[in-house]
Amino acid sequence: MLRMHPDCERCGADLPADAPGAFICSFECTFCALCAEALDDRCPNCAGELMDRPTRVGQALADHPASSERRHTP
Repeated sequence: MLRMHPDCERCGADLPADAPGAFICSFECTFCALCAEALDDRCPNCAGELMDRPTRVGQALADHPASSERRHTP
């Protein structure tokens, strides 16, 4: 199950689990759409491809909440 990190690792933008606009690599590094585009859809950490992160909504989100651990370091 995806951890669903709550923010972009590059700029710190909020990325709620129930909203579109987050991009992840196979290691779940997480970026917003603007940063993913600026990175040419390549993860700067592992060089993996950044793909749309699925959303988690409703009862699935209630039963399996997203991570609250923020990853952005200013």
